[in-house]
Amino acid sequence: MIKVADYISLDRTFLFEKEKDRGAIIQRLCESIARSENITHPQKFTEDILEREKIMSTGIGLGIAIPHTKSEHVKDITIALGVSSEGVEWDSLDGKPVHFVVMIAAHISQHNDYLKILAKVALVLKSEKKRDQLIHAKSPEAIYEVFSAL
Repeated sequence: MIKVADYISLDRTFLFEKEKDRGAIIQRLCESIARSENITHPQKFTEDILEREKIMSTGIGLGIAIPHTKSEHVKDITIALGVSSEGVEWDSLDGKPVHFVVMIAAHISQHNDYLKILAKVALVLKSEKKRDQLIHAKSPEAIYEVFSAL
């Protein structure tokens, strides 16, 4: 069984306080994933994420954004995540600010695992109880704890 916990780490978990816009948050998450040994070409990986974001906003509603890519520059699924208690304009489907951002990077061959991870993340973030825990998180460790149980 695929587990989200296998693809996250505390050093890729953030409580966004200084980042006030979508671009700054995407850049910070990209930089954190790009430092992973799973990324073969950091600049190309970042370009892939940004290209996907241009196609359509990854803000799916309920304060959730899931920027993602399947790329030849990724060896294995790698996830970065963060929470903005203030919320950030993301051009979301529901027009509301985003508070919860989960960036997922996968190799182009990992389609099935990628979909399973995406589904698990979405399921957790659709839970009002989990969103409440995350929005009140006071540290990256508290955010990481919510996702490490998945």
